[in-house]
Parts: sequence; C-alpha cells; structure tokens
Amino acid sequence: MIYWIFLAFAIVTEVIGTLSMKYASTTGDMTGHFVMYFMITCSYILLSVAVKRVALGVAYALWEGIGILLITSFSWLWFDEVLSPLKIAGLLILLAGIMLVKSGTDSSKKSSKKRMDKQEIDHATA
Repeated sequence: MIYWIFLAFAIVTEVIGTLSMKYASTTGDMTGHFVMYFMITCSYILLSVAVKRVALGVAYALWEGIGILLITSFSWLWFDEVLSPLKIAGLLILLAGIMLVKSGTDSSKKSSKKRMDKQEIDHATA
C-alpha cells in the first residue's frame, strides 16, 4: 500500500513540476525553474521507489497518464489553453487505456497465482 502512496506523490510532483515549467516560461520567473527542477527530480525518485512493488507498466501508465490528464486540466484552467473536443476524446481514450493496463495487470496476477497454487498441489501429490 505504501508504494501506491509513493506513486501518488510521484504523480503530484510531476504535475507541479510541469506546471511550474509552463509558469516559468510565460513569466520569466526563475523561481518556477527551481520549483520545476526540484519537483521533477522528486517525481523520478518517488517513481523509482514505487516500482519496487508496483508493476512497472502500471506505474508508468498511471504516472504519465494521470499526469497528462491533470496537466491538461490545469493548463486549461490556469493558462487558458484550448480544450477541443478532439483533446477531450483523446483524454477519455487515455483514461480507458490506463484502466485497461491496470485491470490487465490485476487479472494476470490472479492467473499467475492460480498457476502457482496448481503447481504446489501437483508437487505435493507427486
């Protein structure tokens, strides 16, 4: 469970870092650059801790996918970026893809556990 919390913090720090990059580029404020460097570094560190127990494909899909969803939403709210119907459709497809990757990993864990249980029973009866 703690590794999922690390992943959540990795996503939050990635979003803050990326939004700071946009802020720094539009205002020229150096503080935004420092926040960006610090947050992106923290994001990678937290992600590397999370993948110790969270499947890499799932962790990366969530880290990037949820990051993209949040960054796009905040960019639309704070930086007045256009959110076209095509972008919305892309974000919905992205969300569906994240859910499929996550559910595919859960089902493969279950089938892997069933195979291991069957092998243990076969060894016990042999």
